[in-house]
Amino acid sequence: MLPAQYFNDRALRDNALSEAKAGNYADAIALFDQLLQQNPLSAADYNNRGLVHFQNHQHDEALADYNRAIDLDAELANAYDNRGNYYAHHGDLFGALLDYDMAIDLNPFSIKARINQGITFRELKIYGRAVECFDTALQFSRLKKESIYLERGRTHHLRGDWNCAIADYQRAMTSIFEKESDLSNRELTLLNQAQDWIDQLLTPLQSA
Repeated sequence: MLPAQYFNDRALRDNALSEAKAGNYADAIALFDQLLQQNPLSAADYNNRGLVHFQNHQHDEALADYNRAIDLDAELANAYDNRGNYYAHHGDLFGALLDYDMAIDLNPFSIKARINQGITFRELKIYGRAVECFDTALQFSRLKKESIYLERGRTHHLRGDWNCAIADYQRAMTSIFEKESDLSNRELTLLNQAQDWIDQLLTPLQSA
């Protein structure tokens, strides 16, 4: 039988994640503080608190939590992915790539890490490697492929492969419209982004 503390910790963790999802970052951090007082060796909770710190624009605190999570569990793939996002945000793209590589080595099926890796290669104008990352992400992904199509399309767009870019933008839009449920805010944002990038491509052609 599981001890009562397990259920208390689980309830605290669920509440913290719910508060973070709702954008109540200070409340989420306070709940993670409680969790970590009770479980000071929990790498996952340090990683999650770090992510909330990052979302709350407390980047120094986020990095400290990611580092602590990795110190406690050197095989926690999500912590490397999150720390990679920190490095990318602060312009250390090669540092970001090292962490994304580690995240993928630990979890080859991490779609997020592969997408982040592709975006970072694109920022470095290494477009071929970026496309490879998105291709692999598509092979592993069963759901939410629209964001991968969109990012791969943007990569084709920036390197001048306009036909491939438009095809991927249209794939992203089709993937969203095929859903039977109402569109989420995320999906509406992706749709608007796809349409904006298509318009960018077509405007010079229409002016010619």
